[in-house]
Amino acid sequence: MFPETAQCLKAASSLFSQTVYLKELRRLSAHGGARRHFGVSRCLTAKVPPAPKPRQKVEIPGLEMVTYGERMHYVPGLSKPSYPGWERDYKDPRYYRSPPVQDMPLYKEKPCYVFSQRTSMLEGVRQALWLTKTKLISGLPPQLVSLAEDPANQIPDQDERVQNAIKHARFWDTTVERPGKEKYSNTLLINLMHLCATLQSVHPAIGRRILAEKYILAATWKRGEDLFQIRGQNRLLHNCMDPLPEVSGKQEVADTADHALETFYPVSPTIDLQKIHMYEEEVNCSGFRDDYPYPHAHTLYFLEAADARCKLHIEQFRANMLMFTFGNALARAHKLYGTQPQCVLDRPITVQAVGTNGRMFQFMVFQLNTTDLSGDSGVKNQVWLDEDVELYEFAKVQPLIKKKQVKVPAGLAGYKPEAFSKFLALYLHGAV
Repeated sequence: MFPETAQCLKAASSLFSQTVYLKELRRLSAHGGARRHFGVSRCLTAKVPPAPKPRQKVEIPGLEMVTYGERMHYVPGLSKPSYPGWERDYKDPRYYRSPPVQDMPLYKEKPCYVFSQRTSMLEGVRQALWLTKTKLISGLPPQLVSLAEDPANQIPDQDERVQNAIKHARFWDTTVERPGKEKYSNTLLINLMHLCATLQSVHPAIGRRILAEKYILAATWKRGEDLFQIRGQNRLLHNCMDPLPEVSGKQEVADTADHALETFYPVSPTIDLQKIHMYEEEVNCSGFRDDYPYPHAHTLYFLEAADARCKLHIEQFRANMLMFTFGNALARAHKLYGTQPQCVLDRPITVQAVGTNGRMFQFMVFQLNTTDLSGDSGVKNQVWLDEDVELYEFAKVQPLIKKKQVKVPAGLAGYKPEAFSKFLALYLHGAV
């Protein structure tokens, strides 16, 4: 017997007759012994009140309500008058009312799908590859690998200086015991770029670059019958006066026509993208004016914890890198060749990307081979992705002790120089 039933039995013996109690017992058994809330408020029972139905006003011709409008004051028993909306003869931004969406000049029946810096794609990199008509290649290009392994491109006391840069970001550049990921990842990225810039005396072409922050990007393209746009701000961008050299030759670019794009049916390619009806079709902006002396995008830098209000998983983070790298290359292609006609580029456009969370690095090289993205056939774009490259294993302020044994000592542990060699190779690409 349920405890609630026993309590009900005691109450029924004093207040109700045996017949009333048996009826209540049958009701409890039918509901699985559920407890009845006598006199309990709605908030405790977790019941949401139904939404009130709007009151419908009925207008009967010839039968008007008697109101107190003519008397200019409230009169009990008379109806409240309804006055027409008052239109100001001047513009007051505090009381501005936008017209209906259908009446706005930029409204279009055909929707447009927008990708922004906070978009989290369900399928991640696979979805980004389909949207950009791109072929994925694992690892970095061979010329960049050889560039990283060349001893002539090494920094004097490289390993020691890189470890000092890590310690500065994790231990020294803070007043708290444990800095946040957003803090030390940004400090580490700036330290590594400053360390790479010390090679300017050996490679003078590094001085033909500039670092831009929070620039606004916009690019438009068609994929199938749908229209897509990419909008938003990037964290950091290295611009240069000279474009990056091509990574793949003409024969390798032509061979991409045989590559079949991966599908993820029944998931729609437009899932998680913002659907809007107010837009401009020919929106292509690299974020800089036409007379900007550094028009070519070199490397984009992404921080995994840059936006505390939007935390992306690692797969979605890589897709974000790919989409914005493609957007920078596409905006530059539209500036050089125009939006029409869409064709295979005589000189492909190369843009790089580096993403990090302060310990793991994602390296990406994107080459835009064609602006004809409507169909799945023909030449594809190319992207080289080297993912989850670890710079170090642990950076502990205090040692990790388990069962009276030091598992991880205090300080920096597990440093891996291969990660910085790849970072340096992408930095020197185009300057060597």
